[in-house]
Amino acid sequence: MDRFLERASELAKLQRALDRVESGGRGGRPGRAVLLRGRRRVGKSRLVEEFVRRADVPHLFHCAAPGPRARQLRELLAAGAASGLPGGPSLAGRTAGSWEEALRLVAEAVPQDSPGVIVVDEFPHLLASDPDLEGVLQLMFARELSRRPVLLILVGSDSAAMEAINQPGRPFYMRAAEMVLHPLTPADLAATLELPAAEAVDAHLVSGGLPMICARWPRGLAVRDCLRPALTDPASALVVTGERALAAELAPDAQARTVLEAVGAGARTHSAIGRAVPEVPRASLNRALQSLVDRRLLAAELPLSVRPSRETRYRLADTHLRFWLAFVGPWLPEIERGRGDLTLARVLRSWDAWRSAAVVPLVRESLRRMDGLPRGTGAVGGYWTRTGDPEIDIVGTDREPVGRRITTAGAVVWREDRPFSRRDLDELIVRRSRLPGADAGVPLLAVSRSGSATSEVTLVTPEDLVGAWRPGETDGT
Repeated sequence: MDRFLERASELAKLQRALDRVESGGRGGRPGRAVLLRGRRRVGKSRLVEEFVRRADVPHLFHCAAPGPRARQLRELLAAGAASGLPGGPSLAGRTAGSWEEALRLVAEAVPQDSPGVIVVDEFPHLLASDPDLEGVLQLMFARELSRRPVLLILVGSDSAAMEAINQPGRPFYMRAAEMVLHPLTPADLAATLELPAAEAVDAHLVSGGLPMICARWPRGLAVRDCLRPALTDPASALVVTGERALAAELAPDAQARTVLEAVGAGARTHSAIGRAVPEVPRASLNRALQSLVDRRLLAAELPLSVRPSRETRYRLADTHLRFWLAFVGPWLPEIERGRGDLTLARVLRSWDAWRSAAVVPLVRESLRRMDGLPRGTGAVGGYWTRTGDPEIDIVGTDREPVGRRITTAGAVVWREDRPFSRRDLDELIVRRSRLPGADAGVPLLAVSRSGSATSEVTLVTPEDLVGAWRPGETDGT
């Protein structure tokens, strides 16, 4: 098994929930519930497995699968029979004709005077087979599970379905605490992979912070050195993770996958995407784009300034998929026939240009988390026009989507061989002059991998970017 990359904060949250179970509850109701969500392959199942291992209490871990309700009921009871719950053996060979009956049997199997844990992974699969399950769960939690010393953890990759469970008007509303598991951050990678800040940022661009990839990343190894063995191994996590994620998310929706691949190949606007996928009718293209945005596979962005704009651009929200669709997915046959060396050569030829563009969204998100931006900065984004002239990497305003004033403008220069230069500054000044709402008094910002050759900008370093992701730290610009 791959090494577990420490998730101290998330493990502590689950432990606190279990501690509340152990200490009892008001009115003789010690039972607690947690809704844990996060996108696929972000490490939810591994986190919960590690939690129950460390907690060392009787538990049931059931991973639900799509299918008819009758089969799902059998599989839940079979998982209970094979579990470490005290009453688990009593579930062997048992059947249930309803979720109410099955949940009652499971409740009777949990410890009665000491803490236990019930985990249902991929819970949305059960909801899909029986829309009434939410109401049954609410009833059985109130009547049975909340009266017992048990922590119920419901896990799901379908964020929309998991979020809906705890919405007003739904049966299970306010019955459970919510947890969201995010990918590992650049700061996490710097610490766990023992990488300098700039290399940690680059590693995040390739891995997306997905634990399956990062757990196999040799400590201290720079991106270029890590790519060589990974791209020449058809079974490496870097190669297989993207395809598995897409298969799970988009298997029944071929048009959405086609559109996603077009964005991954560089199409950013509605018209460019349409030209890249002429086989997809316009109405279907609109539905596919909206579906991908709703699933948070794509981000739809507007330029940030003091003027409204309709120049929407689409980008891949998943950092690893951005790399995978650019360099791995289109060349899988090449890698599988043992010519990953050709794929690697292609990556290395395009690496500097691809990285310079791919790092910009991460920089913007890091800046949003940082202290030290000019006073009044409430939003950070970019600016572009239909023609792409001008295009500004970093724009700060007092609010979004349309600001009342511009607070900063900046450029991202992610080069290894030279710093932000006087020429870069001159170009930024020209672009600032064409930014609606900006004047010569708007402060200039340079985000540079290799420092700055001029003092006329506020410099943001890789260390600043990584520091923005450390809990409790603030890194000023």
